[in-house]
Amino acid sequence: MHEFQSYALIQQHPTKFLLDLIYLDDALLVVNKPAGLLAVPGRGPDKQDCLSSRVQNVFPDALVVHRLDMATSGLMLFPRGVDMQRHFSRMFRMHEVQKYYEAIVEGKFSRDSGEVDLPIIVDWPKRPLRKIDNKTGKPSLTRFRLLEYDKSAHTSRVELEPVTGRTHQLRVHMAAIGHPVKGDALYGIMTGNASERLLLHAYRLSFIHPINGETLDLLCEPSF
Repeated sequence: MHEFQSYALIQQHPTKFLLDLIYLDDALLVVNKPAGLLAVPGRGPDKQDCLSSRVQNVFPDALVVHRLDMATSGLMLFPRGVDMQRHFSRMFRMHEVQKYYEAIVEGKFSRDSGEVDLPIIVDWPKRPLRKIDNKTGKPSLTRFRLLEYDKSAHTSRVELEPVTGRTHQLRVHMAAIGHPVKGDALYGIMTGNASERLLLHAYRLSFIHPINGETLDLLCEPSF
């Protein structure tokens, strides 16, 4: 049984694997990625330590199906085996996996909920940055919901749902409407009270389990 063997292995070697395992069965696993850790290997020998490598050290059949920015923390799903990878790739492509984030952003929202529908494209002279471009950008949609406003800090805690999945989408959209994510070194406002990390966390994944057909709703609250 994968489940009991894998949990036992992590418990025996907690410092070696450094995994915050949220969910595990024979079809998939979900891990809480810490901020500052790459999701997948980058270029060069100094960028090989990443969440996918740490996961595959323990679960060799775990494969990548989506990513998070290095600065973003939160839930990443890993299908187990090629068949499950194909299944979840289709689910992500068809928007059958609902992803929700929490963020602390600058300023106070003028309404409690809404959408940001602004097309995004890579900013080639400033790669890897992205920008809004109404002529050549790809359609990009983010839904937002205000959770609370901190008057003393003049920041808002918001729930964000990326309906599309463009690179840096949430960060670009929040900056575009005047509410950059706090701690965002790429798109944010660098002030004296800047956060030490990007305050963006993938806190919820919801989808139909491919084996038993039941809804799986996974939560991992942010540390900020």
